[in-house]
Amino acid sequence: MRGLWLADSCRGSQVHALSPYDKSPDYCIQSDRLKCKKQWEGMSERPRSSLASKLADPLIEPHLKPLDYVEMLAQLHEEIESAPEHEKANLCLFQALIFKGLGESKLVRRSLGAASNLAKNPISKIVYKAWLQLEKKGEDLINRSSILDRHMGTAHCDDGMGAPSSEMSRVSSDSAEMDTLSVESLDEIITFSIGSEEVICGRQRIASLSVPFDTMLNGCFTESKLKRIDFSQSGVSMEAMRAVDEFSRTGTLPQLDPNGLLEVLTFANRFCCEHIKEACDNALSKLALTGQDALILMEYGLEESASLLVASCLEVLLHGLPGILQNSQVVSLLSRNDMKMFMMRTHSAFAFYSLLSQVAMEDDASSDPCVMFLECLQESAKPGRERAWALHLLGCSMLERKLFVDAHQMFEAAVEEGHHYSSAGLARAKYEFGHRNAALSTLNLKFCDQKQIGWMFVERSLYCEEEEKLAELNKATELDPTLTYPYKYRAARLMDESKVDEAILEINRILGFKVTTDCLELRVYFCLAAQDYAGAIRDVRALLTLNPKYTLYSGRVRASKLLDLLSPHVEQWNIADCWMQLYDRWSSVDDIGSLAVVHQMLESDPSKALLFFRQSLLLLRLNCPKSAMQSLQLARENAPSEPERLVYEGWILYDTGHCQEAILKAQKSIDLQRSFEAFFLKAYALADTNRHIEVSKEVVDLLKEALKCPSDGLRKGQALNNLGSVYVDCGELDLAADAYLSALEIRHTRAHQGLARVYYLRNERASAYEEMTKLIEKAKNNASAYEKRSEYCERSKSLADLNMVTQLDPLRTYPYRYRAAVLMDGHKEGEAIEELSKAIAFKADLHLLHLRAAFNECIGDTASALRDCHAALSVDPSHTETMQLHGRVCSREP
Repeated sequence: MRGLWLADSCRGSQVHALSPYDKSPDYCIQSDRLKCKKQWEGMSERPRSSLASKLADPLIEPHLKPLDYVEMLAQLHEEIESAPEHEKANLCLFQALIFKGLGESKLVRRSLGAASNLAKNPISKIVYKAWLQLEKKGEDLINRSSILDRHMGTAHCDDGMGAPSSEMSRVSSDSAEMDTLSVESLDEIITFSIGSEEVICGRQRIASLSVPFDTMLNGCFTESKLKRIDFSQSGVSMEAMRAVDEFSRTGTLPQLDPNGLLEVLTFANRFCCEHIKEACDNALSKLALTGQDALILMEYGLEESASLLVASCLEVLLHGLPGILQNSQVVSLLSRNDMKMFMMRTHSAFAFYSLLSQVAMEDDASSDPCVMFLECLQESAKPGRERAWALHLLGCSMLERKLFVDAHQMFEAAVEEGHHYSSAGLARAKYEFGHRNAALSTLNLKFCDQKQIGWMFVERSLYCEEEEKLAELNKATELDPTLTYPYKYRAARLMDESKVDEAILEINRILGFKVTTDCLELRVYFCLAAQDYAGAIRDVRALLTLNPKYTLYSGRVRASKLLDLLSPHVEQWNIADCWMQLYDRWSSVDDIGSLAVVHQMLESDPSKALLFFRQSLLLLRLNCPKSAMQSLQLARENAPSEPERLVYEGWILYDTGHCQEAILKAQKSIDLQRSFEAFFLKAYALADTNRHIEVSKEVVDLLKEALKCPSDGLRKGQALNNLGSVYVDCGELDLAADAYLSALEIRHTRAHQGLARVYYLRNERASAYEEMTKLIEKAKNNASAYEKRSEYCERSKSLADLNMVTQLDPLRTYPYRYRAAVLMDGHKEGEAIEELSKAIAFKADLHLLHLRAAFNECIGDTASALRDCHAALSVDPSHTETMQLHGRVCSREP
């Protein structure tokens, strides 16, 4: 097993712990376990080679990555403030693209929501709503309206694309009044014959339908003298002609099947009958209820320029993303020339093809559909940032397809348009031509005059050797500790030097604050090399939780198969053992270990809703919100009773920002059956809505009711901990201490933090410090404990603790703010600003930006203060303190 992680491979750019050479998961997987095992034994006998050399190069990210994202956000915010209304949505889209590149999913959703609200035409609204829905995939529990309601709510916007039905009603009301009189008394009779059948109409009513009809029936044409007109060659059926006649009399269409409506729509277009066309468009748009309906009707909508129908069909299709793009007919339809022209006419093409391109790239950046959508995006892009982004994405796709000449051209053009990150792709393409020095020169030339950014050093390291490469990657980690490749490379080098324990420690550094599948996979290999099969199984189970279809060894071995092979090498646990193991790991704040135990428990009971709920809690703690939401949905789907299902629905609503609705769900569950989880949910959501003393008392009562209901120690410990927190807020310190001590008795380790707070409020700082030290000693993930302990000691110890926090979890921003404040107190303004800038370089944090703006204001740097204010307002446009600071700075600006 020791050599299992060694696999032959070639240089590649895919995201794998090792470079892939075959994408098929079944490349070496046989149905027979013995065959598979023998094959692996053969792999183990191969000559050992450098793991570091097999490490896959980091991807050129398909994101908008400005050299100074703060400057770009500030510029976009200023543009949004001053731009015409019809341009604001597009600017918000660019905000979202920048946040996407920074990995800030919440900010992506906020910007897309703003774009949807600001969009001035229905097609753009549909596109932005679909994009927002995709970013929140799995989060929406209740569809508050039917698909039809959504269609009519978004498609009937007043932009001139299709007049609302109310407008048409006003037009037809006069006609309806005329119908109360006899046709003979007001209008000359005219007969339209179709074959052997005839339709009797009023000449002037038909003439009023359009200018062509008026000219034909009242002008100098022969038909103006005829009482009977032969329409047999017009291509219209009797049913359609009767419908036209009824519309001319009543202003409404009769009940028609879809084919009938389409025929009348074609007739209306041929004879320029706008009101009939609007009525058909309106009626047909209500029929697009499924993907197949939309696919069929979209063809007619585009052919007949039926804007409302196209909008309705488009909404249904986009609602099916990403899976709908597996349908080749859909891909062909959405990339057709008439579709592109329709999108360009509605000024929605760039947003539309940006969405489709992103979805296609996430699925397979080298696929033909992806390239088709990217080419559409390039055609729709305006010069500047739009074109730069489209070209960069095309370059990424060409690189994946190993079309290096094309990739070189695209990246070069993107750089010329101002997207300097594309220089990294340009260097990759040159390297593939065999021009290593040219690749390095490209990066040096582009970045020598720029401020240093972590990914620059990662890219340069790819063209360096040994110690020089290591130095570049160390600098990258110093500038941006969230980049995973430097940790992986250093760990792989340590592994090559047979320093297994050190290699595991190195990869643990990144896994301590950023859980990624490639880093977990690498740790699996290290554990196998150390013959730590329990550790390997733990990480394989974590991988399967994040992705049930995950494959290792460059895509050749399914994680589930590896789990089967490793299981006989470890102690087997029954369900009671699993609960004990979960209790131990939960108490020691070992989230990945807990996740692995829950995964094992789900194997024996895959429909256990409670376990899926536990899984979701752990995934939230590991900052995997999408996976957490999927687990919560599984909990809801597998709930054995209505009251339990209501609880999980409540949590979904709470996690998506619908607090009041979550409380209602909890109460409904309580009404049906009293349970710990229902009371706990209501207490948790209620505490989040209001901090008033009366509300706090109600929360206390709810938690007490929860504790009376059956539950396990893990959840009761959480309830006691929350109870202590509410008591502290109410000033009931003795009751709070009792609650925390009760939680500690059932090994709820985090209660040490609450008890420390009680000691601190009693002015017992030494006891508070000691209590936090106990938590640090017990907790596997203890960055937050160090941060909290820093509040209970003198400045020198505080700084030491906060420096430790930054080592353990550099994404925590409080240490940077504290150190900056200390420097500012010491009149070291430049160093204070530099301290904040370290964190801002890789994290778009509102408080960091606001504080740096305030510091810049203090030293009189108005331009920098305004820049940071604008960037902070991009993160949170309603942040009162930043708005006030912005006002002060503007008033001082010359």
